[in-house]
Amino acid sequence: MSKGKILIVDDQFGIRILLNEVFQLEGYQTYQAANGPKAIELAKTHNPDLVLLDIKIPGMDGLEILKKLKEFNPSIQVIIMTAYSEQDLINEALETGALTYFAKPFDINEVKEAVKNYINIETLS
Repeated sequence: MSKGKILIVDDQFGIRILLNEVFQLEGYQTYQAANGPKAIELAKTHNPDLVLLDIKIPGMDGLEILKKLKEFNPSIQVIIMTAYSEQDLINEALETGALTYFAKPFDINEVKEAVKNYINIETLS
């Protein structure tokens, strides 16, 4: 049985593959999107327990994706990932409803622990 569903949204193929493999090995069902429209479509179709969302994506950026996700599912859980130390963007994402953020390059064990904790909180509530 799956531990939960995770949507991975990042325009960098290598990061999507890494996160996908790590979380599949942990027992999660995963979905991947390289852009905003695909992320929204997958979120509506599969109703993930958690979204790992890069803030810097060409086209529709992470903040816009976050806002659209929250529009159709206000309780969706989102963790922001960023390679940039743009505190204004991070603060806006947190104010919009992101749970937390990780700066790239991130410690994969910290990300795994955060995902596990947030998905467990969701399934227990």
